[in-house]
Amino acid sequence: MAEMQGRGPAGGDMLLYLTDEQLRRGAEAMFFAYRGFTADPDRILANKNYGRAHHRALHFINAAPGTTVNNLLSILGVTKQSLNRVLRTLIEDGLVESRVGRVDKRERHLFLTEDGAALERELSEAQRARMRAAYKQAGPEAVLGFRRVLEAMMDPDMRRQYRDLQEGRG
Repeated sequence: MAEMQGRGPAGGDMLLYLTDEQLRRGAEAMFFAYRGFTADPDRILANKNYGRAHHRALHFINAAPGTTVNNLLSILGVTKQSLNRVLRTLIEDGLVESRVGRVDKRERHLFLTEDGAALERELSEAQRARMRAAYKQAGPEAVLGFRRVLEAMMDPDMRRQYRDLQEGRG
């Protein structure tokens, strides 16, 4: 049996006990939700012969224009070889621009081109539409609770990266 600390209706602490079956159902819900969350972008990407790795790269370059390749490696948690393959395609196809660092010439800073920004918007809007509908149906308390659950599931380093990214957006 799992045990979690939560806040009761009056603001006091309460314990939330979840059975293994409830946790299994939650995990399955996440798997199916992820399939739904990625389905629309996957269709758009398939038409362009891209995959989810391309989408993630576009997303995080858009979130932090000028990010370095090393920073993107850290955020995505992929190998340098894997990221270089994705970036090479995006650069060759005119979606991403790589600029040499002004201070450190060994650094490469990444920016979306106009075409890259347009594709990123199309992919993100498909996901935002799905999330908007789900959030509207679930209500504001569920949305806040869901975000708290997601943040609690992140490893501390990932949570720090996530929060840094959120703060950078303002």
